[in-house]
Amino acid sequence: MEEKKFTILDFKRKKDSGEKITMLTAYDFAIASIIEGIGVDSILVGDSLGMVVLGRDSTVSVTMDEMIHHTKAVRSGVKRAFLIADMPFMSFQVNDEEAVRNAGRFVKEAGCDAVKIEGGREVVSRVEAINKAGIAVMGHIGLTPQSTSKLGGYRVQGKNEVSASRLAEDAVLLEKAGCFAIVLECLPADLAKKVTLKAGIPIIGCGAGPYCDGQVLVTYDMLGLFSRFKPKFVKQYADLTCIIGDAVRTYVDETKRGVFPDKDHSF
Repeated sequence: MEEKKFTILDFKRKKDSGEKITMLTAYDFAIASIIEGIGVDSILVGDSLGMVVLGRDSTVSVTMDEMIHHTKAVRSGVKRAFLIADMPFMSFQVNDEEAVRNAGRFVKEAGCDAVKIEGGREVVSRVEAINKAGIAVMGHIGLTPQSTSKLGGYRVQGKNEVSASRLAEDAVLLEKAGCFAIVLECLPADLAKKVTLKAGIPIIGCGAGPYCDGQVLVTYDMLGLFSRFKPKFVKQYADLTCIIGDAVRTYVDETKRGVFPDKDHSF
């Protein structure tokens, strides 16, 4: 029997029952299929693909067409998990109409269940407009990678009273605007706890401590596939870089020595 699809109602049900929500990123069919098979609740096609897949220095150059391309591939491997795609830089900032048009592309062309938008009070009208178009929206506040130049780099947010208060207010505004959940990235655990307890919608932590309703990690980080840098909040569950390296070295050695292919691998 096919497992029941995870929906927005399940996000809310898990928050209300205290059951943690699990979310990971995926950028292709192969990884998406593995994550789907394990039973992760939600899969995010993050614009982090600009760095971990395309080798760029940041996420800001990722285009809508690139996001659609990768999201289509992930959709092919995802049937049960809730699929969310990042709205890339400048796909929603110009005006509400363009935000709705691009969010619609994710649903119509790539089969997404929802989109994610970075920002607080400044994107409230975008969230409302996309919701009115019948598309679910996840918020994202705290460290917003698309705005790192404005934030002064990849730094923990909400460390002083003023910024903490503003972030807490942003969470309230995003919930009122219609977000079904919010990602908190790189916030002090105590602040994230306060936001989580006050919110009526699920709060997903990304470097925001253990008190959130769920957690999200970049899969390439937790599998040791991205070595340029490792955020403090990332727990590396495997070192696939070493495993892949060992496999490739063995292949190269066996090929050079004529050991591969042998009779078992020949017709």
